[in-house]
Amino acid sequence: MDNANYSNNTLSGKEIYEKICHNIQKVMKGQSTAIRKLLSAFASGGHVLLEDYPGTGKTTLAKALAYSVDVSFKRIQFTPDLLPSDILGISMLDPSDRTFHFHEGPIFAHVVLADEINRASPRTQSALLEAMAEFQVSVDGNVRKLKEPFFVIATQNPVESRGTYPLPEAQMDRFALQFSLGYISPEDEVNLLSDQIQQHPIDTIQPCVDLQDIIKLKQQVKQVRISEELKRYLVDIVNATRSAEGVQLGASPRGSLALMKIAQALALFDGYEFVTPEHIQELAVAVIAHRLVMEPQARFSGKTAAGVVEEILKSLPVPT
Repeated sequence: MDNANYSNNTLSGKEIYEKICHNIQKVMKGQSTAIRKLLSAFASGGHVLLEDYPGTGKTTLAKALAYSVDVSFKRIQFTPDLLPSDILGISMLDPSDRTFHFHEGPIFAHVVLADEINRASPRTQSALLEAMAEFQVSVDGNVRKLKEPFFVIATQNPVESRGTYPLPEAQMDRFALQFSLGYISPEDEVNLLSDQIQQHPIDTIQPCVDLQDIIKLKQQVKQVRISEELKRYLVDIVNATRSAEGVQLGASPRGSLALMKIAQALALFDGYEFVTPEHIQELAVAVIAHRLVMEPQARFSGKTAAGVVEEILKSLPVPT
């Protein structure tokens, strides 16, 4: 598709968000909250981990976003025999000139879908660490920059344990958000059936914005103001996880950064020039809970990381 058909330099960041959101909703019925969270991470430069039951639309949501934006997209199906070189790329000898040429792996794309990421070995999972944190990869002693923007959407199923490897804490901390889609309402499920009688809507989705629109959106997110009081509020939330009962390892300062940046994106989507406490509260569980390591005794007693964050939100005074 020609960029001129859908690119518009006069669009505001909020309008760019609304165009992408509307495009994704053609495919994803009844998932407005999930779409809002996904796009807030995308616009703020964070990565997303989708954890939910099979068949809830995790992969479809990721593909709908990738197809809505005119950027490069690669899908990596994680399996136990996947190697780091399958993700990063490999240098191969060219017999004609007897020199090695690097062949880029699927990580060299704007949007990367890491499907069923917990099926790969820890060694292969770690191939994503440098890419997600520093937007570069080291291969054969050379540092290679990744494309901008670079966005990873990873999926995993929570109920399967056979042939899976839990993501290490360092890997989890690289994800700005973790959330679930959940089951849609019966009415939306009926609409979903109707939409797929002839073909899947994902087959007809077309880009509605281009790379320049996304760069503009990300720049406008950075311009959203956040007061010193709210910075202290979100730091207090994150800091409270480090001394919370039942928590073995609390959230790092990377969690504070992610919460601030994604709250800025949400504020922009809502038409605000500044972050409000409600934006921080809306995101706190999704940004912080997956970073916590619970003590075994607390887990056995039914205490969850999400519950810990919710308790902290209730206990802290909200800036006015």
